[in-house]
Amino acid sequence: MKFMKQFGIILAVTFLGEALKYVIPLPIPASIYGLVLMLLALCTGILKLDQVKEAATFLIEIMPMMFIPAAVGLMDSWAQIKGICVPLTAVTLITTVVVMAVTGLVTQFIIRKGGKADDGQDA
Repeated sequence: MKFMKQFGIILAVTFLGEALKYVIPLPIPASIYGLVLMLLALCTGILKLDQVKEAATFLIEIMPMMFIPAAVGLMDSWAQIKGICVPLTAVTLITTVVVMAVTGLVTQFIIRKGGKADDGQDA
């Protein structure tokens, strides 16, 4: 039952992200709104990590399975993609490097900021 409650919380936050997508007229995917809402809820203490941890871990573990339909769709579309394979590969590689770099920088910033906050609390 605990697992179902945690999954329900994650679904509720996802639904709020979908609702925000229609309310806020920006070209941002609903999943990003949901992730930001979950981050804010966890950072502010509205949600505790224990309230969603097991369900989130399960969803992360099965994430590779979610890419199978997309891969099959690409294989089905090979005739259309064949002509733009080189530019598509270049864009994919460049955006992957950019996303990895930005993720690393944001992670370093958060770790440094969190470390300073911890140092101030110990004194």
